[in-house]
Amino acid sequence: MEIVASGIRPTGNLHLGNYFGAVKSFLKMQDEYKCFFFIADWHSLTTHPNPENLRQSVKTILAEYLACGIDPEKATIYVQSDVREVVELYLYLNMNAYIGELERVTTFKEKVRAQPDNVNAGLLTYPTLMASDVIIHKAVKVPVGKDQEQNMEMMRKFARRFNHIYGVDFFPEPASFHLSDKAVKVPGLDGSGKMGKSEGNAIYLVDDEKTIRKKVMHAVTDSGPAEPNSEKPEPIRNLFTMMEIVSGKDTYDYFNEKYNACEIRYGDMKKQLAADINAFCAPIRERINEMTANEDYLNKVVRSGAEKASASASETLNEVRRIIGFKPY
Repeated sequence: MEIVASGIRPTGNLHLGNYFGAVKSFLKMQDEYKCFFFIADWHSLTTHPNPENLRQSVKTILAEYLACGIDPEKATIYVQSDVREVVELYLYLNMNAYIGELERVTTFKEKVRAQPDNVNAGLLTYPTLMASDVIIHKAVKVPVGKDQEQNMEMMRKFARRFNHIYGVDFFPEPASFHLSDKAVKVPGLDGSGKMGKSEGNAIYLVDDEKTIRKKVMHAVTDSGPAEPNSEKPEPIRNLFTMMEIVSGKDTYDYFNEKYNACEIRYGDMKKQLAADINAFCAPIRERINEMTANEDYLNKVVRSGAEKASASASETLNEVRRIIGFKPY
């Protein structure tokens, strides 16, 4: 069975964009592949979280993964820092990575511009740690968004380079995986771009009905179309895209027809959209609260995941050590 690996940084609650992106990919893949899904707490150290926030964030993401349907009986779900073999492979990959190529990575350059006072080595070598996370399990597929394509190419380059330097055919070159040919892009409701934590335009799976309604009712709109069948400007397209994702086809068609006939009432549309988003989130929200309260179960999942992931990683690392010239553990 083909192996899949992917992770998510513990940077707060999951939002609808996460759900229709990474999480839906995970749900599909856990039934078809041997999956390793991890919470990337080492990656989060580039932003220097305090220990209590880090621990709470890991717990939050774990509970939300499980509530969304990730099944620890089907997939291995673990905390990155529980698998120490990852950092040793990270070291070996860094020895064969070059400063110039790391500095050219788009995400690194963006971080340098965004946080010039915190340009740390972890940011520079982010692609090698990301590669280590995946190839430690010899994974062949990684569910990622298009914004990670350059990091994926770096991952393939590091796997290929290791094989070339040591004259082996050991690491496969992992391929990007998308849920469909056209990945679902969940828009923010602030008038532009996709939904995201840093953009401040996210609807979270744990948001209650009142919060969801407030966020949707503040969505950016305009005065309405002046001519029938007008092209929708981006803020309005965002509303309709969200409705296409969470509402029924009849609901979408009704408001689309109203728009095309210049009869749209955005207030009514927002009220309906808020109700549909809440109907979608409510059962997930309930499961998140149940999971968060069940510390014993969360600890059991983490222990089991660490054992399975460490067994896989240890097997790979011992062979890597032998290939390089070190004694296996």
